[in-house]
Amino acid sequence: MNLFKSKISFFSKISAIIFILSLFLLWELYVLFSQVPQYILPAPSYVMVTLFRDWPILFPAMLNTLEIAFLGFLFAGSGGILIALLMSYSRPVQDTLLPLAIVLQVTPIVAIAPIIIIYVDSTYLALLICVWLVAFFPILTNTLFGLNSANPELCDLFRLYNASKMKTLLHLKIPSSIPSVVAGLKVSAGLSLIGAIVAEFAAGAGGSSSGLAFRILEAGYRLNISRMFACLFLLAVIGVLFHKIIEVTAEMALRRYN
Repeated sequence: MNLFKSKISFFSKISAIIFILSLFLLWELYVLFSQVPQYILPAPSYVMVTLFRDWPILFPAMLNTLEIAFLGFLFAGSGGILIALLMSYSRPVQDTLLPLAIVLQVTPIVAIAPIIIIYVDSTYLALLICVWLVAFFPILTNTLFGLNSANPELCDLFRLYNASKMKTLLHLKIPSSIPSVVAGLKVSAGLSLIGAIVAEFAAGAGGSSSGLAFRILEAGYRLNISRMFACLFLLAVIGVLFHKIIEVTAEMALRRYN
């Protein structure tokens, strides 16, 4: 049975790869036979050539964006889980902090980012704050949902044995919330990259600390469309890596939990 499932999973991955390659092939053929200029719509092959040609410029920018997104995700993950634990432990704290978290979530980061950049002296810190704001809420709400969704019968059992709030939290609520926490981390991993790009767009910071968003803006001003597509390709690679790392880590955590 496991062998059958592994074969289905393998063929589904192969079919997904074939489908993506087919799209790139159609794109390449369209540009070739329609004779579309490369400065309007570059072919995938030309995008790859641009990627290798501009690698000394794009690679440091990719590392800067990856650093901002990853650190912001770590801070959002740790902060969201800790605040959710505090909310679950104290109902007044939950009633006080949750509306503020909702207000921050429903306010577009595009509107908040310029204000943060104005009032925070360090551009690097401002970018981290923007990423934290975007990635924080899904982890908070999913963790809080998991903590509050513990088995009621087990909660009654803990109360029957006069277990303290802390023991109930450590031995019942936290283990039962692991699947919800993992789901929140998966969502926040993608949002952290979005937050990093939006913040870099708002900051518009160049130089050695510039990220991929600045390189996209720079390429757009110069009508270097192939470099813009190369930056988008690198962003897609970072997004896939983020998702896979969280997915593998989640499988290990859930396997241990089960």
